[in-house]
Amino acid sequence: MKAIFDERQWHHDPKHFMANGKRLPCPEQPARIDKLLSGAKAAQCEVAAPTDHGQGPIAALHSPEYLTFLRNIYTRWQRIPDAGDEVIPNIHPANRSDSYPRSAVGQAGFHQADTACPIGEGTWEAAYWSAQTALTAADLVAGGEMAAYALCRPPGHHAFGDLAGGFCFLNNSAIAAEHLRMKGLRPAILDVDVHHGNGTQGIFYDRDDVLTVSIHADPVRFYPFFWGHAQERGEGRGLGYNLNLPLPRGTDDKAFLQALDTGLTRIADFGADVVVVALGLDAFEGDPFQGFAVTTTGFGRIGAAIAKLGLPTLFVQEGGYLCDELGENLTATLTGFEDA
Repeated sequence: MKAIFDERQWHHDPKHFMANGKRLPCPEQPARIDKLLSGAKAAQCEVAAPTDHGQGPIAALHSPEYLTFLRNIYTRWQRIPDAGDEVIPNIHPANRSDSYPRSAVGQAGFHQADTACPIGEGTWEAAYWSAQTALTAADLVAGGEMAAYALCRPPGHHAFGDLAGGFCFLNNSAIAAEHLRMKGLRPAILDVDVHHGNGTQGIFYDRDDVLTVSIHADPVRFYPFFWGHAQERGEGRGLGYNLNLPLPRGTDDKAFLQALDTGLTRIADFGADVVVVALGLDAFEGDPFQGFAVTTTGFGRIGAAIAKLGLPTLFVQEGGYLCDELGENLTATLTGFEDA
């Protein structure tokens, strides 16, 4: 299996995020890259750099207004007297139809859903090349490879069309799926991150040409709270094309794999001919977010179960935070898929 990664993804180096009223060190650290690269290489992946597909495939899903904001907001933020080192919002509109402000502070509140997506000097460059990484890996799958791995950082599945959130800025999995669709394929997105892929759901919620399936910790008491409930099935043409499988905190290998079987059945019934796996490794029992209790062996079984679909598969890195086993969990997933 080939892996795609770009060195410019190191340039996003967030220092802080807000949680429970406290300013805390941001867990989405550049050091994740070392562990994930080690895990990919241990799975015998050949690592290559992405090619630049330009802004078009990104703008197919993200509004030009939002992309202008992401590209320029850090520079604008520095002009604010006594501003913090990172762009972190302190006000949000009551609803998304309210006025669009001119001020940097107001636009930050409009385009950042929470305080867990700080924007620094290197954020736009890293996010751009993270998306290009997913696009290049998608080309490999579209070109005949059975599987490819995109080491995307920052991650993407909490990003809506014009809204960052939860460490995410550009929705790499969604961008890759749309790119595959434009090549004539019928993609399904399978999100196995411990957090619901709310941005991915939002992007495709009223569409019937991309299936979205998410297995995650029940949001009634877990981020992202407002999305990811079982009754959210899509709307309009998309009704029935979104499947949420929320599970209790502490879910182990057995229960996760049972839910995965349900999700894989839905993908088969959709008639997908390619699968984009939004690969969160934060379902691990030792992950700092402590949502699920999936083991390293369990990740191998997840990879093997996905392989049984017999479909070309693109793994796009989402969550999974710093712990000793992060790289091992990636290795287990990729080798589980390849050895199935």
